[in-house]
Amino acid sequence: MDPPLLMSLLSLPRSLFSHSLSSPSHAITSRRNRCFSCSLSVSKTSNATSLAILWFKQDLRLDDHPGLLQASKFPALLPLYVFDHRILSRYNDEKLELVLYALEDLRKSLKKQGSNLMIRFGNAENVIKELVLEVKAADVFAEVEVEYHLREIMDVVEETLERMASFDRNPGIVLWQTPFYDIKNLKVLPASYDEFEKLQLTVTPPLLPPRLPSAEMELDWGLLPTLDNLKKFVNESPSKWNESWALLKEMSSETISQKQLSKSGKVSLNNSNFKHTKRKRPDKSVFVTQKQNVVGGGTNSVLNALAAYLRYLEGTTRDDWQEVHEKLRTAEIRDGASFFALFGPALCLGIISRRRVYHESIKYEKERNAGFLSPFGYSTATVSASADTVCSMEWYWLLLLRSQLSDGGAFPIRIWRWNGHLIQYTVVGNRGPAVLLVHGFGAFLEHFRDNISSISNDGNRVWAVTVLGFGKSEKPNVVYTELMWAELVRDFIIDVVREPVHLMGNSIGGYFVALVAYFWPALAQSVVLINSAGDIIPAYTSPQFTKVRATSGVTWLGARLLLFSLRLSLGSIVKSCYPNKTERVDDWLINEMLRAVSFSLVKASLFVFISAESNLTVLGIEIDKKESVTLTHTSLMILVSWWY
Repeated sequence: MDPPLLMSLLSLPRSLFSHSLSSPSHAITSRRNRCFSCSLSVSKTSNATSLAILWFKQDLRLDDHPGLLQASKFPALLPLYVFDHRILSRYNDEKLELVLYALEDLRKSLKKQGSNLMIRFGNAENVIKELVLEVKAADVFAEVEVEYHLREIMDVVEETLERMASFDRNPGIVLWQTPFYDIKNLKVLPASYDEFEKLQLTVTPPLLPPRLPSAEMELDWGLLPTLDNLKKFVNESPSKWNESWALLKEMSSETISQKQLSKSGKVSLNNSNFKHTKRKRPDKSVFVTQKQNVVGGGTNSVLNALAAYLRYLEGTTRDDWQEVHEKLRTAEIRDGASFFALFGPALCLGIISRRRVYHESIKYEKERNAGFLSPFGYSTATVSASADTVCSMEWYWLLLLRSQLSDGGAFPIRIWRWNGHLIQYTVVGNRGPAVLLVHGFGAFLEHFRDNISSISNDGNRVWAVTVLGFGKSEKPNVVYTELMWAELVRDFIIDVVREPVHLMGNSIGGYFVALVAYFWPALAQSVVLINSAGDIIPAYTSPQFTKVRATSGVTWLGARLLLFSLRLSLGSIVKSCYPNKTERVDDWLINEMLRAVSFSLVKASLFVFISAESNLTVLGIEIDKKESVTLTHTSLMILVSWWY
């Protein structure tokens, strides 16, 4: 084994994980020993009789898979996928379909190499323990995760393996990841994306699938379930919400508001501007799910769709590529937004790696430009969309991974994935009523840094979330609307808190929680609105709901002028908003707010009018507060047109 590879096998605990990449193409970390030391776990255990288990989770591919490359060095390899209800309960029906298609292709690809994919159902720790005992496995390879519920499961697996005493050396988990950049240590990762870009790091090349040892073992490899059987398994699991809450996630705020406005005669549901005629589905369609909304199948299928996406401007006579181009046009609701809309689920399930997407995008860009890359940007919008999306995803993955590995914060930072995007949150307290804090404009969960503990000490369990587009949560290229943020808060309550909450929103956060309480009142115990601004305008009703949120040239310029102004005057602006304790507007707060807004600029217009003495009007819909929510503030209004 090469010395650089040996140096990359670092024994680090999860809380002290160092992002050491001594070899850019290989990032392997063992968590077996609780100290900083060089580990030869792979080379020591790769004797003539040893076997490795490769635990697939959200890395459903053979291409560009560093864990597979290292596990393949063992004389025997057992690839494994566990249908664990704690993981699958977070997936909607379409994502479950994608998993089945990806696993079917993964098994076929493994069989072509003389291997196979073992399918098991149950808790991962129990399944892996039984397999380790059955095949006498030396190590279990698994990808590093940032999502809290996955990290919890991996901790339980590790603890289960540590308690085993069947071998001279207990088997352990060897963590791996796909290093997008050659970063030696996450601790020196800049907190600002602007500063990170100045490093001009090179993206490391993807790996080809390795040759695998044959699976000459008499084992029960298991059968893939049908979609109906899989949904039944997930719905019967203890981790799934009850049926009424599951239905809440299917009730979009847009549908509810459209129905309400239709009843009032302000909009007709029959006059939609978004109708389109479906064309006949091609035989080799890459849109494999019933809804046909997203790219799926195996890695080769996704690569084929990517090739079609990148070559949109060239045109094609191929039916499957024409279908991709049609879906691209439909999904391009903002410049570049179509890429994640079509390929996001495949990226999140690891059917294709971010590094492979970047490599294919740059390869095509060079083909168009005689082998050169322009310093002034990409030559096509599709290359820009794909390359920029995966670079953004990687940046936030690294940023949030670092937040999981550091112990310096006042509160434990956890990560939740919503619609494919990484969301930062915290929770403090283990008894009492559930309270959810939602921050205001330009802020993040730390805005409540002095409130969380005091509320918790009064006998409450307190959650605080940084919503999409703010703070250190992801800032994807999507259309940001008040309804989107309301649905995020709704899903956070259902997926994370898992019980009705007392909603507390500051500034624009008050708008979001008010929407949640109206659209899905079963989720709200009460609503508290803090520091809302403005005057009540009697009898005002908001404009008709519309999906059209295009960013004009004037808006683009105005957003950047506003950002420039904020850099110069943000401190005085914030002090004027909170005049009682201006000393709290310290350098840390201002720097964090500026860091958060420097990555992207998106315009949104938000309207809500609230009065504790009268009913609540949201989107022109009157709400009887006695039937739906409890308001604990006097007269309030939010009328905001803002950029971040």
